[in-house]
Amino acid sequence: MAITKSLIAYYSRKGQNYVGGNIVNLPVGNTEVVAKKIQAMTGSDLFEIDTVEAYPKDYTETTNVAMDEKRKNARPALTATLDNMDSYDVIYLGYPNWWGTFPMAVYTFLESYDFTGKTIIPFCTHEGSGLGSSERDIKKYCPNASVKSGIAIRGGSVKNADTLLKNWIGE
Repeated sequence: MAITKSLIAYYSRKGQNYVGGNIVNLPVGNTEVVAKKIQAMTGSDLFEIDTVEAYPKDYTETTNVAMDEKRKNARPALTATLDNMDSYDVIYLGYPNWWGTFPMAVYTFLESYDFTGKTIIPFCTHEGSGLGSSERDIKKYCPNASVKSGIAIRGGSVKNADTLLKNWIGE
């Protein structure tokens, strides 16, 4: 029986974030918190999707930049690439929900590799908008991958999401 190798690829934003109706300063972004919990449960490798050009420190400015990127269908340059994507069978793909889907940097990531025959398992953090259209978007950009049902976790709940994640991973 072949050994399945898994990767957690995630985009996360630390600093100013909208959580529970307020702007708060997060030393670690919500999606990164979830990614590290999944890593602890699965032993998967971890890869942070990050942009060469940093987003503004101000939350509202970041949302404006993100909306502009989405409107322009931008593909922000990433700080790193994976040389060994071929070695992974399963990819847990994590991101915050920005304007109904994932940040444009995740599109850059998805378009940078061939996901044919791979299983993609999405997870997102949000403050009320759930997965939005992100699962459909992954299927569109990775038509030859098997995209499993994702999980959406409220940003304010990530620290207490262990049981929820264990049940989801068990499925």
